[in-house]
Amino acid sequence: MKYKQIGTDGCQVSAVALGCMGMSDLYGVPDDKESIATIHAALDAGMNFLDTADMYGPHTNERLIGEAIADRRDEAFIATKFGIVRDPDDPQKRGICGRPEYVKASCDASLERLGIDTIDLYYQHRIDANVPIEETVGAMKDLVTAGKVRYLGLSEASVATIKRAQAVHPIAAVQTEYSIWSRDAEDAGVIDYCREQNVLFVSYSPLGRGFLTGSVTSFEDLPADDYRRHSPRFQGENFQKNLEVLAKLREIAAKRGMTPAQFALAWIMTKQDHIVPLFGTKKVKYLQENLQSLNFVLTDEEMQQIEEVAPENAFSGKRYTSELMKLTNA
Repeated sequence: MKYKQIGTDGCQVSAVALGCMGMSDLYGVPDDKESIATIHAALDAGMNFLDTADMYGPHTNERLIGEAIADRRDEAFIATKFGIVRDPDDPQKRGICGRPEYVKASCDASLERLGIDTIDLYYQHRIDANVPIEETVGAMKDLVTAGKVRYLGLSEASVATIKRAQAVHPIAAVQTEYSIWSRDAEDAGVIDYCREQNVLFVSYSPLGRGFLTGSVTSFEDLPADDYRRHSPRFQGENFQKNLEVLAKLREIAAKRGMTPAQFALAWIMTKQDHIVPLFGTKKVKYLQENLQSLNFVLTDEEMQQIEEVAPENAFSGKRYTSELMKLTNA
């Protein structure tokens, strides 16, 4: 396993992180036994960076991770998030809350579900436009002072917001969607800013919500309760156009002897050294396949070939619905 530094005190996290959301929510029927086996396999491989959030389930994913690491706490670096409030009557609806009292109550609840004393990395999941970021991060700072949190992070935040947050307390990590098919963070300047500030950039959905693995070849491949059915990129003409781009990428990957998933992860890790791809899986076999991406570095020629067949904006459709897109880069 390779590692990268987070923060300024020498703490090391694995160069790839395991996203645990799909183990409990949004991607078909959960299988807790296989999911726990996957978490254990990750830890066995030295992959210590585990990512969850209170809204996954909601709440059930944190409990699952807590069960999985109960006797292996010292091997795991736990990241969780607050700020997205699920509508119990309509799972597709989301609310955002960054009020200080909510931050602190959410942290206490996450600690209890995870069964730990300290959260290693605590993210604001989405920025609350109705609460000044200084107030939200001020409450997060109090959690650090109280020993409940080690490092602070933001998710889907603009450079301007990150700067304001940093004036209150150091931000150790910024999490934003980033992959061959989602490159908004490049235009927004977030990736470059994080590099300049020695802030770890965590790219979630590096496999394009499974699309870049080649496992989804038609809309019908998605389970009835799979949230990707609501994603513009998986629908109609967008989906067909995206499959055409993917076919060209798979040709390049095959020439190198890589699976599409390994190829997509290697692209991110070749891009810049301060980026940690956060891939999700609930199966041991896919975890092991994805970890092999650490053995590959793409050549300049391969990176140029990718740019030619899949330049920025090559894929069709927004990465979220219009309503959810409003919550990104805030």
